[in-house]
Amino acid sequence: MKINKKYFTIAALCGAMLIPLSCKKNFLTQTNTTASNADATFEKSQDVVALVNSIYDGYQNSDLLKKSIWYYANFTTHDWFNDGGDIAWNNYTISPTFGALYTFWQNAYFDIIRANSALEIIATAKTKGVVTAELGNRLLGEAYFLRGMSYYYLAGSFGGVPLELKASTNGLTPRNTQAEVFAQVVADMKQAETLLQSKTVLPATEKGRATKGAAYAYEGSAQMWLGKYAEALAAFNNTELTANYHLLPKFIDVHEFSNQNNDESLFEIQFDIQGSQSWDGGWQNGGEVAWIDDFSWPHELSGFGYDYGNPGLEYSYQTGDLRKNATIIGPGDQNISPGIIAKWGGIKGYQVVIDGFKNGTKDNSAQKYGSFVGDDGNIINTCGALRQPWYGDDLTRSGYYCAKKWRDPNLTGANGSSTIFGSQNQILMRYAEVLLSRAECKVRTGDIPGAMADLKLVRDRAFGGSAPAVMQDGLTYDGKPTTPITDPLQMVLSEYRHELTGEYSLFYLLRRAGPGVAATFIQKNYGTDATVTPQPYPYGPTADGKLHGVWRTSLPANHDILPIPQTAIGLNPNLKQNPGY
Repeated sequence: MKINKKYFTIAALCGAMLIPLSCKKNFLTQTNTTASNADATFEKSQDVVALVNSIYDGYQNSDLLKKSIWYYANFTTHDWFNDGGDIAWNNYTISPTFGALYTFWQNAYFDIIRANSALEIIATAKTKGVVTAELGNRLLGEAYFLRGMSYYYLAGSFGGVPLELKASTNGLTPRNTQAEVFAQVVADMKQAETLLQSKTVLPATEKGRATKGAAYAYEGSAQMWLGKYAEALAAFNNTELTANYHLLPKFIDVHEFSNQNNDESLFEIQFDIQGSQSWDGGWQNGGEVAWIDDFSWPHELSGFGYDYGNPGLEYSYQTGDLRKNATIIGPGDQNISPGIIAKWGGIKGYQVVIDGFKNGTKDNSAQKYGSFVGDDGNIINTCGALRQPWYGDDLTRSGYYCAKKWRDPNLTGANGSSTIFGSQNQILMRYAEVLLSRAECKVRTGDIPGAMADLKLVRDRAFGGSAPAVMQDGLTYDGKPTTPITDPLQMVLSEYRHELTGEYSLFYLLRRAGPGVAATFIQKNYGTDATVTPQPYPYGPTADGKLHGVWRTSLPANHDILPIPQTAIGLNPNLKQNPGY
């Protein structure tokens, strides 16, 4: 990144000045410092806190979270697809000029810039007595954590990237290796572990900040990227994780809107309602709301449906697995979110559904029935009907959608006030992922009984108390029976998918497992081939012989990592492009 040296220092200051001023999510509430100059800004304790808050604020960005990290974690698995301008994800034809990639790169480095500046400023503030040693240490820990987390996602997505560890640089640093970047993640998380507060002593008003437990979770994962499984196990077994975080009794509750910052969540990005939640511009003016969830809703409800599911994902859940309809729903499936049911009575309660049923609305003239008529002829209460799935107005979607992103009962869809920008927090790391990663570490180190015990913890919850002794996926994507899974590593991979798909980590975990693992896993699940166009679905209610936006393209060699954005290379000619792009 070729950026003026001054920018690296000033960016952190500006971040503190521009932090939203009326946020209700407790720890992000700050005093207005827009009239301050650089010297005065950091002469008060609250201004140093605001500087660190600006690093958190960098992640309150829909393009960074959804169009970058979420897209990579999910579109590359073929469990989910895109129907908007980002359709290149579907068949692995992403170009170095693809705009979202530079958004990812630029925003991540902005946060790294802020963290680097914060580390220097906080140290000075401690020396001058502007902040107490206790507060200063905690803030330093947060800066280390957030920098390490940014490098974690950069390296997981692009491979080796430049390590910028000072507040000032000429922006011409060449790429470090992927291993060097993850080694830095480990170093940053180890520093954070010594400085951050434990979840047990973090005040309720500070909920949402990084904790020691979150640092141990990211350290463990970074150690796995380095193939250091014994070291990863040591991090995952730290009591800051094992004593302070727990699986919720019911999987459906993990992503409920009313249950944010819950006992399973290790780190989640905080959002809050502030100003307008519609298209009138409030969301652009510092409002901490996002389009992340609503854009995953069916087009029939929201007018969007920009991402949608692979029917084969729903078929792949083992019989009795309660995670299925809490993760993906399609024709004939109800939304089982307790919050949605309490607010709306299910899908039938949305005004757009009520009006559409009353008026006989058809999203597409080719439809035989109205879009909001259920299989029984009454108002629909399912995500499309078996006899007529919700394909969207242009019939290009699969008819299946992400139930994990359909939990905010305050959103209304495309009617009335069009409340479509929501305040659902976004969970980046939770304890179930730690348990599954720990299971993989135990497989790698030969402790198969220990790995099976960790898997059982996650699977017992998934089946409402006691999982079947035999692990077996449900039907294949084309409706055929499967055979029991007996290989321990494949068991872990299957659980990664069924527990974490539709969140922020699945493809990262598949790539972390080793070269070729992701491609083989996807091919096994979906019978992928060389085609780069959508194909008719071979089984289920959407098997009508028509194209509905489902790709079965094989993951090409070297495309398990993303291309370095061309704009970044143009600014820093010392960056070298990834092979295959």
